[in-house]
Amino acid sequence: MKKAGLTFLAVVALTPLLAQASCDSVKTDIQQKIIQNGVSESAFTLEVVPNDQADQQSGLVVGHCENDQQKIVYKRTGDESSSTSQAVSP
Repeated sequence: MKKAGLTFLAVVALTPLLAQASCDSVKTDIQQKIIQNGVSESAFTLEVVPNDQADQQSGLVVGHCENDQQKIVYKRTGDESSSTSQAVSP
């Protein structure tokens, strides 16, 4: 019975760590998709913020994690020299 109790406590104690790892993996996946679309890695940042602070950020919410308790916010930086925006000639 003690082993079951200790196992349960260990799982409960490690759950927040696993949830944070989940946010990191979601953030990494989104980052890779943005880079694959031709945006330079130095041209943007992704930040994980609590759900209630997402509206206060100056960026765009591009994902969520931890059962929608955390939001992933995309912000452009000043370095857009490597982006793939090209003018189309008529």
